[in-house]
Amino acid sequence: MLNMEISSTQTKLMQAIGDRRDDLILLTQELIRIPTLNPPGEFYRDICEYLDKRLSKHGFNTNLIRAYGTPGDSDKYPRWNIVARREGTLPGDCVHFNSHIDVVEVGQGWTKDPFGAELIDGKIYGRGACDMKGGLAASIIAVEAFIEAYPQFHGAIEISGTGDEESGGYGGVAYLAEKGFFNPERVQHVIIPEPLNKDRVCLGHRGGWWAEIETFGEIAHGSMPFLGDCAVRHMGAVIDKFETELYPAMLQRHTEMPVVPDGARQSTMNINSIHGGQSEQDDDFTGLPAHCVPDSCRIVIDRRFLVEETLEDVRNEVENLLDQLKLERPKFDYELRELNSVLPSMTDKTAPIAASLARQIYQVLGKEADFVASPGTYDQKHIDRIGKLKNCVAYGPGILELAHKPDEYVGVEDMMVSVHVMARSLAELLGPKDT
Repeated sequence: MLNMEISSTQTKLMQAIGDRRDDLILLTQELIRIPTLNPPGEFYRDICEYLDKRLSKHGFNTNLIRAYGTPGDSDKYPRWNIVARREGTLPGDCVHFNSHIDVVEVGQGWTKDPFGAELIDGKIYGRGACDMKGGLAASIIAVEAFIEAYPQFHGAIEISGTGDEESGGYGGVAYLAEKGFFNPERVQHVIIPEPLNKDRVCLGHRGGWWAEIETFGEIAHGSMPFLGDCAVRHMGAVIDKFETELYPAMLQRHTEMPVVPDGARQSTMNINSIHGGQSEQDDDFTGLPAHCVPDSCRIVIDRRFLVEETLEDVRNEVENLLDQLKLERPKFDYELRELNSVLPSMTDKTAPIAASLARQIYQVLGKEADFVASPGTYDQKHIDRIGKLKNCVAYGPGILELAHKPDEYVGVEDMMVSVHVMARSLAELLGPKDT
C-alpha cells in the first residue's frame, strides 16, 4: 500500500497514474519483445520508431539521430537514438529521462522465453525487463500521467532512448552529449531509470579499466611441444599471478562510496574472455583439430576500481605483475592494449534531482531513501564528463542483481511505485508552485 499524503492538486495525478497500470504492463511487454541485442546492435531503428509513434501522439517533438562513425555503427547495424521533447506553457527547467534501448546477449539457463515478456505472478520476464526497459516504460507512463494532470507545466520534459550503453554508450549518450543535447543550459535535471530498486537514488558509479593482454609463443608440432613455446601456458602463468597476488590485494581495498551490493565495495576484476590457439570452426565443421602449439593467447580483463584509487595506479599494478613474469619466466613476453577507461562519477546527494527523488520516495513509501552507487558504469559518465551536467542520478524499478541474468524480470508493483515517485518529482520541479 502506498503511504502518501495526497493534496487536492495531486489527486488528478494519482488517478492518472492508476488508470495507466495496464498500459504500463503492455508498454513494458512490447519494448521487451523488440530484441535489441548488443552486440551486434539489432533493431535499434525499430524500437526508436516505436517510441517515436507513441511519444508523438502525446505532443512530443521527436528526433531520430544516428550516431555516425561511432564504434559499431555500420549500414548493417546503424546506431539509432531518439530524443523527444515536450515544451511546457510556462518558463522553467528541463527534466530529461534517459534510458538505454540495448540489451545484452541472452545466455544460458532461461526457463522463460527471453523475448516473450510473459506476465507471471506480477512479474514481467524477459531480457532487458529490469535492465532497463521496465525503467523506460515507467518513465514514459510517469510523464504521460504528469502531462494529463498538469497540462500547464513549467519548463520542458525530454525522453531519450539511446543505444550501446551495454558496450560503453559511445553510439548513444556520448554521441548526444558531444552534440550538445546534455548542455546544462539546455537540460537541468537528468534521471536515468536504471534498476537500482524503487527506494534507492543512485549517485554514481565505480571506475572501469578494460584491457587486452596477449602472450606470445612459437608454433610447433603438437607431438613435439618442446620445439615450440606454448603461449597458453604463458597466459596460465599470468592468471596464476593474478590469483596469488592481484586478487588478494584487491580484497583488502574498500571504499567509502555507498556502492551496492556490498561485494562491490572493494576493487574487483573479471576475466572477460580468453582466446588462444586455433580459431573455433563453424558449427557445421566436422573435422578434427590440427596438432599445433599455440603461438598466441589473449585475455580481456574488466577491472573496476574505487574513487580512492587512481587510473594510473590500476594500470601500473597490472603492468608491474607482467614485468615480474618477464624476469621470472623464460621466453615470456606480452603486449598490453588498453581498450577503454572510465573514471568514477558521483553526484552530491543534495543536488536538486537527487533531493527531489529522495523526498518523493519518502512520501510514496514512508521511508527514507537510500543513497547508493552502482558497481558498474552507466551513461551518467558521459552526461557528467562530456555534457558537464552534474545534476544527474539513476533511479528506476528493478533489482540490480537480476541484470544480465537468466530469467530476468521486473515487478509490476515496483514499476508502479517508481512511476509515482517520478511523476511526483516532476510535479515538484515543473508543476504549479502549490503542489
